Formats: sequence, C-alpha cells, structure tokens
Amino acid sequence: MDWVKIVYSVILLVCGILIFIAPFSQKGDERRNFIKTKAQSYAFIVVIGMLLLEVGESIYLTIQGNTSDNSNVNSPIVLLTVISIIYLATLIFYRKKYGD
Repeated sequence: MDWVKIVYSVILLVCGILIFIAPFSQKGDERRNFIKTKAQSYAFIVVIGMLLLEVGESIYLTIQGNTSDNSNVNSPIVLLTVISIIYLATLIFYRKKYGD
C-alpha cells in the first residue's frame, strides 16, 4: 500500500511543478489571466462537485444507518492529486484553445 502513496506523491509533485512552469510563457497579460481564470474556475467546479457528492453520500449512509463505514473517506493526497491533474489538463487545453 505504500507504493500507492508514493505514486500519488510523485504524480502530485510532477503536476505541481508543471502548474508552476506552465504559466511562464511570454504571452499578453490579459490572455494569460483569462486562460488561468478559465482553468481555475473549471477545477473549482469539479472540486465542489466532488465534495457535494461526498456530502450526499455521507447523508445517504447516515439515513440508511451505516455510520460505522469509514472505508469511503478520501485521503487529502488523493483529492490534491485529482485537483492538480484537472487544473493542469484544463490549463493545457485552454492554452491550446486560446493561445498560440
């Protein structure tokens, strides 16, 4: 199970480095800000959707009486990895769509 944490950590690190490197292209400030804003808003929507699904699942399990089931809890590193990958993918997509 430790190798899964290592793989997630490496993916998170690589995505984080790419997120910091990607915006450094020398395009106009307005276009760069527009692209980053679009990518950030999409990643935010996905994160809110994931959290709403988690809350809905926990409410459903509480109503059903399965409060002792803690195996579905997402770890923070998985959530950060998903957020980083989604942000990086949308940033690359919008850079290709609106950039050169």
